[in-house]
Amino acid sequence: MYKKGLAMLTAVYLLFFLFPVFAQTAHENGTYHFGFKKSKNGELPSIDQEGFKPLLEKYGAVFLGDTSEKVLYLTFDNGYENGYTADILDTLQEKSVPAAFFVTGHYVKDQPELLKRMANEGHLIGNHSWSHPDMTQISDKQIKEELDKVKEEVARITGQAEMRYLRPPRGIFSERTLAISKQLGYTSVFWSLAYKDWDTKAQKGWRYAYQNVIAQLHPGAVILLHAVSKDNAEALGRIIDEARKQGYEFKSLDHLMGSEWPAELWR
Repeated sequence: MYKKGLAMLTAVYLLFFLFPVFAQTAHENGTYHFGFKKSKNGELPSIDQEGFKPLLEKYGAVFLGDTSEKVLYLTFDNGYENGYTADILDTLQEKSVPAAFFVTGHYVKDQPELLKRMANEGHLIGNHSWSHPDMTQISDKQIKEELDKVKEEVARITGQAEMRYLRPPRGIFSERTLAISKQLGYTSVFWSLAYKDWDTKAQKGWRYAYQNVIAQLHPGAVILLHAVSKDNAEALGRIIDEARKQGYEFKSLDHLMGSEWPAELWR
């Protein structure tokens, strides 16, 4: 009984604290959970009905790239390591695809060698906060401490001096958290393509991951995948190949923000 109860508590923790909310947009006291209308049959996703679009625009946050270009932006959330990030990096290297990895303090402390590999192979390392809190519930000073610790430790380990991209923990934000993040030099990066991939106890095979991603492809997509997913790791190469077959190309978040990806990294 104890073990069963502990397992249930762990599941609840993972669901509500480690991973973002995809459909809920409750905004009590100005707090929002990022959600969006998914793309279907090539139609563009939308946040027009979610109530927070003006805030994202005001503070330069992004969830979607230029929809006139068949460009995809691949991003991963790395809250902890589940044994698949090396495989993901192998695939990205083989396919010459840039990505961004949003890391927590736990990941930084636990996986310095993988962090070095991300940086050495030309990927962006973004900030996912030190302890993955709901940043709407902590002070401006605490937000700065959360973000500074990740940035400083990543710089110490990898030599990556700049860290310009932030993925708000759990997809929860407010006008205040967007404002302080921007003041600290960050662009808040949300997503326009995602599926429920984070539950390591409910993996359904590479085809499930492949079908969920390919069904939502659209120009300018910011793709969110969780690196803890076995399905994602096994499907990634096929996803890249099919996207390219459909005429898409993969670029980095720097391209989205107007700074071209250094081509020499992919020669």
